[in-house]
Amino acid sequence: MNKKEQDFYKKIRIQISKYLDKHNFQYGDVLLLAPDFFHLLVKLSLDKRIPPEKKVKFVGAIAYFISPIDLLPEAFLGPIGYMDDIAIAAYVLNDYINKNGPDIIYEHWAGDSEILASIQNVLTIANKYLGEGLWSKIKSKVNFF
Repeated sequence: MNKKEQDFYKKIRIQISKYLDKHNFQYGDVLLLAPDFFHLLVKLSLDKRIPPEKKVKFVGAIAYFISPIDLLPEAFLGPIGYMDDIAIAAYVLNDYINKNGPDIIYEHWAGDSEILASIQNVLTIANKYLGEGLWSKIKSKVNFF
């Protein structure tokens, strides 16, 4: 992880941890996946073994993470605003795994949890937390690429 990635990774993790110390949020464990998913997306988008056409969704998910304009903006909601970013990351990662297998995902995963279980957990929660209608719209936008 380069310095810029490390700084962003640490910044998100610290921000979320401070929030969770003050608030009782049911999906705190999911919020803590934000920096891990972001790191994984960056690593996958830089991996030369992955063809450029397969990296498009990774780069799109990274852009969504860092964009101040999204469905649940972090600027207004604080760390809870990462829930949609995490859901999109999980959806993109799940799509890649289903089409290409998990080996390279395991290689780049820096998180503490089991990656495949974490992705499935997030996808299950996303439907509940974001609502089926909104979640369907998000998935259709991601599938455009």
